[in-house]
Amino acid sequence: MPWREGAVVRMLGGHAGGTRIGPVSINGVHVMIKSAKELVAEANAGVTKMSAADAIAQRDADTVFVDVREPAERARGTIPGSVGAPRGLLEFMADPSSPMHNAAIADDRKLVVFCASGGRSALAAKTLRDMGYGDVSHIEGGIGAWQAAGGPVEPGKD
Repeated sequence: MPWREGAVVRMLGGHAGGTRIGPVSINGVHVMIKSAKELVAEANAGVTKMSAADAIAQRDADTVFVDVREPAERARGTIPGSVGAPRGLLEFMADPSSPMHNAAIADDRKLVVFCASGGRSALAAKTLRDMGYGDVSHIEGGIGAWQAAGGPVEPGKD
């Protein structure tokens, strides 16, 4: 079955709330489309989650906080000393062979990933684990939970 514009509408229309989308047929191949909510749940099941209070207590020289929000979000406030690595660039910034590699994202450091509310950071933590990083966790509830728990925030610099 050739791809048709209407298939996009059928795949995406009216499926809010994390319900499974599909099955659909793309070029004759039947696939089951997963929702973002399902992907986040799967990521959360395979990574270490950390409460904001525990993350605040983890602030030390051996821990790198990785902010996977977009630069405009980061500019509104971030965890002091955190490394900006937008979700769309994370793999490149974490890959030592990439020209975009950020040396602060190192496999000999404890990495604590965060975003606005915990969804992107769960996916990012899973990605880092899949890349071979061992000591990775993410903050449940993101920077919002961090702030609610009394964690310090500063304007983002990158």
